[in-house]
Amino acid sequence: MTQTLSKSAESKTQYTLTWEKLPDDFKLPHDPVANIDQPLLAAALREALDLAGFILASMLIASNFGLCAKVNDKTVVKAPDWVYVPSVLPAEPGEVRRSYTRNAEGEVPAVVMEFLSDTDGSEYSNKPTYPYGKWRFYERILQVPIYVIFEPKSGVLEVYRLSTSGEYELQEPDANQRLWIESMGLFLGVWEGEKSQRTGYWLRWWDENGNLLLWSAERVEQERQRAEEERQRADRLMAYLRSQGIDPDGI
Repeated sequence: MTQTLSKSAESKTQYTLTWEKLPDDFKLPHDPVANIDQPLLAAALREALDLAGFILASMLIASNFGLCAKVNDKTVVKAPDWVYVPSVLPAEPGEVRRSYTRNAEGEVPAVVMEFLSDTDGSEYSNKPTYPYGKWRFYERILQVPIYVIFEPKSGVLEVYRLSTSGEYELQEPDANQRLWIESMGLFLGVWEGEKSQRTGYWLRWWDENGNLLLWSAERVEQERQRAEEERQRADRLMAYLRSQGIDPDGI
């Protein structure tokens, strides 16, 4: 599938895009992640969704995973720190998905995220020519509706929405400093605390009613507290019955 995108007079850039699945013999880069924060942040986002029953077999949720397009006959692969695709075509039996190409393998990715780890701003790059910056690739080539940029050290969260003009616009958070991600039916916000031996800022999900989607350890603690409250109520009842001369064991 091939299409041609003619961009604004400001950029005067024209792209001929071909949506083809990446060949099996294409060598993907194997660069290590920049630091341990990136996989922890990505795993925490997925964990909460999984426990909440959000993730379906038809979805693709991945981290450091290649998104592909052929632009002006050159194959381009960018790997966001986290990506969500609402619906993808099923993989062939025995096939391990190595990358993802919109249209050829399913829907346009709905959300991409970058967890900033550098100081030169390459994640923000809008470089219009090959090899293209990530901003340009997500905005003008893949046309991803939501682009999230998170700075783990400072906790600064920016959410950009693709406008009708085809450019990203910064979104304003609500009164709780959260941003509504319509395609997921969830709010995204920043939480500060400790998980997985890491203390700092994390991205968290909240449902439409403002309820935090919990991690597994939080669910265990919630259940422990509930059981403890039940035990205390039972102890108070037994103490009251004894004060009234009633043997609770005989009831």
